[in-house]
Amino acid sequence: MERILILDFGSQYTMLIARRIREMNVYCEIVPFNRIPAITPDVKGIILSGSPSSVAAENAPQPDLSGVPAGMPILGICYGAQWLAWSKGGNVANSGTREYGRAILSVKDSNDPLLKDIPAESQVWMSHGDTINSLPADYRVIASTATVGNAAFRVEGKLIWGIQFHAEVHHSEFGKQILRNYVLGICGCAGSWTPASFIESTVASLREQIGSDKVVLGLSGGVDSSVAALLLHKAIGDQLHCIFVDSGLLRKDEFSSVLASYKGMGLNVKGVEASDRFFADLAGLTEPERKRKAIGKDFIEVFNAEAKKIKDVRWLAQGTIYPDVIESSAVPGASATIKSHHNVGGLPKEMELKVVEPLRLLFKDEVRRVGKALGLDPNILGRHPFPGPGLGIRVLGEVTREKVAILQEADAIYIGALKRWNLYDDVWQAATILLPIKSVGVMGDERTYEYTIVLRAVTSVDGMTADWAQLPYDFLAEVSNAIIRDVKGVNRVVYDICSKPPATIEWE
Repeated sequence: MERILILDFGSQYTMLIARRIREMNVYCEIVPFNRIPAITPDVKGIILSGSPSSVAAENAPQPDLSGVPAGMPILGICYGAQWLAWSKGGNVANSGTREYGRAILSVKDSNDPLLKDIPAESQVWMSHGDTINSLPADYRVIASTATVGNAAFRVEGKLIWGIQFHAEVHHSEFGKQILRNYVLGICGCAGSWTPASFIESTVASLREQIGSDKVVLGLSGGVDSSVAALLLHKAIGDQLHCIFVDSGLLRKDEFSSVLASYKGMGLNVKGVEASDRFFADLAGLTEPERKRKAIGKDFIEVFNAEAKKIKDVRWLAQGTIYPDVIESSAVPGASATIKSHHNVGGLPKEMELKVVEPLRLLFKDEVRRVGKALGLDPNILGRHPFPGPGLGIRVLGEVTREKVAILQEADAIYIGALKRWNLYDDVWQAATILLPIKSVGVMGDERTYEYTIVLRAVTSVDGMTADWAQLPYDFLAEVSNAIIRDVKGVNRVVYDICSKPPATIEWE
């Protein structure tokens, strides 16, 4: 499988570069700049990402490219371009003002392969504080802007380029074409990494990896674990044993309906009701991370107890996907941990199982495409993402059965209305949140003092960034009225209009 390596220096745009390349049906992998793997023949090119750092700063990321074979195509983007120039004697310094926003790129060499089919002038997106004042002797300018003379360059006689702007963002009009020129043209990638090819290669790999061993997998009812289960089932059949735990924190009637769907797909699955344990261990907890860890601990212990009932299990399968892996890796300069991931971080020692993660190469939308190719039940395939801790992190503050029951009813009204109004598929994720505060209201002639429900809906591609969904006022009015009328204990409904960033999609 051919691939492009992206060296991550901590830029907010690194994952977007990967997404743009994968849109070309080319697999790419993000690796920390200081942990570059051996460059094998399947690596067709290397991209150096941006960074919030300055190249000459004391603790600035400094990659060691000594292991990169001569002739390997390299593209530096923003910090990556600055480092390519600075490391060979070029002058990179603070520009005095942060160069941020739109700029007009003027092509100086239309014959350069990186700029093939790029107009003489086009809009690009700048985001940097340093600028390349002068290039090394064997570096040649191929494009400029009004304020950035060395906006794009090539090293004479080598397949090395640098661009000071961000080709990967939507605001760079022909940025995708520049990346296509690099990946498909200069690197010579075939663009053959499709859902069908992924399934074929992954199934073959799973069969070789697992052999005749038994595998246990915890199903959640979501897309990731379901696709992982179908891939494993295709590879090893009834050697796969699935466990679906009812924590009491699922959506209304979700445990029974999803369990029926799994059995309809031919999966070997066991449902386990364990809500008493979860609610008991959540009693008195209000801090989000403590709640997450308590829920995660109970999942593991319940799952572990059930797994031990299966004789000779050797593997634990998980629905870990690529953003989980990237966000949980320690890359200097990268963003801090926002919240703990339930799929990343190791297993209890007593489980003594080897881990298999068939989806760890994929972004969320890629998981859905693979699931569609596998024939996953459309009702599960099209489901919005749902957090591992379930409604336990949508009940803010202490979690009780009473509060979860209120939230389940409100959530059922909201999600049902989204489907009736044909808005469900336009939204990437929708959620109801129960606030730990009460407010005064009036119902009939009586004063009420009851809970507030927050409605949340966002549009996104993979959840790394998201915009709040601009749902119709009439829809919001209908949902609000229905919740206040039909859900006892609620007298106020509000709508969250924050994007990510600065907010997160979940409230906890």
